[in-house]
Amino acid sequence: MVASDKLFFWLFQERTERLLPLVTSLLADMEGYTFTAPVIKEREVRIDGLFLPPPEQLYDKPALIMEAQMAAKPDFFLRLYNESSLLLWHQHRQGQPLRYWRVLVICPSRYLNFGDPLPVAEFLRERVHWIELAPERMPPFAPPLQKALGLLLLPEQQLPASSAAIRRQADSTPMAAEMDDVIAAILLSRFNGRSITDICAMGGITLDDFTSSVAYKEIFGRGLEEGQQQGRQAEAAAMSLRLLQRRCGPLSTEQQSQIQALPLAELEALAEALLDFQGAAELTAWLSQRQG
Repeated sequence: MVASDKLFFWLFQERTERLLPLVTSLLADMEGYTFTAPVIKEREVRIDGLFLPPPEQLYDKPALIMEAQMAAKPDFFLRLYNESSLLLWHQHRQGQPLRYWRVLVICPSRYLNFGDPLPVAEFLRERVHWIELAPERMPPFAPPLQKALGLLLLPEQQLPASSAAIRRQADSTPMAAEMDDVIAAILLSRFNGRSITDICAMGGITLDDFTSSVAYKEIFGRGLEEGQQQGRQAEAAAMSLRLLQRRCGPLSTEQQSQIQALPLAELEALAEALLDFQGAAELTAWLSQRQG
C-alpha cells in the first residue's frame, strides 16, 4: 500500500515550486504560494493538499486543491465535488475566500472507475486538472517529477532503468540537485518495510547517498526514531511489571493494562517510586494519583 498522503505532503510542504512543471498550463510561477493539508473538523474531512497564493494575490491567482487517488473508487467523483465545495465554504468562514480555484487530481488514469461522471460533468470539465502517472497515460514529454511519481506504478524490474532515465532528464532542470531525494522518498513510500539495500538497488542510489538524503532522514529516520521510542517504552513497561509483581504480588489485568499504557517518562518515574512500595495499596494509590 502506497502511503501517498505522507509522500505528497513531504514533496510540497516546504517546496511548493516543485509543483510548477506539472501545472504550467495553469500558472506561470508559484512565487509566494504556501501548501497545507487542511482539516474541515466539523465535517471530519481532510484535504490532501491546498496550494494558496499570497493573501494579497488571492483575487489574481488560482488556489490549487490537490487530491491524490491511486486506486479505483466508485464514489470518487462525487466525493471530490463534495470536498471541494466544503473547502470553499471552510475558506470563506476562515476569512480567506477562494475566488479563482482549480482541482489537481494525481492518479494513475482519469479512466479508472471513479463513478458516473455525468452528475458532475461540468465540474470535471471546467475545474479539474489531471496529472496521470500510468505509463500509457504519461505524456511523452512529461516533466521529471511526473515521471518520478510514475515509479509508484511501474513493475519493480523496470525501476532501476527508469530512475536512471529520470535523473538524466532532470540534469537540465532546477530539480537536478534534489532528484535523488525525490526518488528515495517515492520508493520509501511504495516499499515501506523493504530493506534499504533493496530500495537503493531499485533507485540506482548508493547506500551512502541514500542514508545521507533528506528523504531518508525525514521519512525513514523519523519512523526509526518512533519505532525505537516505542521499543524503549515496551521494554520499560515489561521491566516495571516484573519488579512490581515481586514487590506487590500478582497484578490485576486492569493494573497491567494501565502500566503498559504509560508513556516512557512515567514508566521511568514508576521504576523509581516502586523501590519504596511495600504492597499493592501503594501501587493503587500511585496509579490513581496519575489518573487524577
